[in-house]
Amino acid sequence: MLLTRRAAAFGAAAVLVLTPVVAGCSDNSGNNSSPSQVTPTTSPTMTDQPLDPVAAKAQITKNWTAFFDPKTPPDQRIKLLENGQKMAPVLGAFAGNKNAAATSVKVTQISFTSPTGANVTYDLLVAGNTALPHAKGTAVLQDNTWKVSEKTLCGLVQLSGTNQVPGC
Repeated sequence: MLLTRRAAAFGAAAVLVLTPVVAGCSDNSGNNSSPSQVTPTTSPTMTDQPLDPVAAKAQITKNWTAFFDPKTPPDQRIKLLENGQKMAPVLGAFAGNKNAAATSVKVTQISFTSPTGANVTYDLLVAGNTALPHAKGTAVLQDNTWKVSEKTLCGLVQLSGTNQVPGC
């Protein structure tokens, strides 16, 4: 079971960078998909959630789904990851994994921890089948966009059994 989870986690992390390998060959013309932008909204009393939690949850779900989608171009994937430019080597460490093209996520629950942070529960899917149910991660609001946290990506790297990866 642990080996299966590690393989699934590795595949999920691998999907994050498989696209950069072929990015030079892809044509993004006509592709108007970009990460959703949300203006950070906090109340003067600093509640434990954004002023518009419904919109924030929708953006988290959309951006997490896109981040883990192997069809998302690498430049967009970097924009959906906390400190994406800095974390590019982590994404690159998994290029070429054959499981990457079959990996995706389904966000199942979001709970806010602050106006700029959220806990995310998701199912890791491989070829449409749940490989790692009820996985836990976090989302952060950075540059007006809800992103997959570095902590989440590095957790998947660790789960995959991959030795020291630059950036994590």
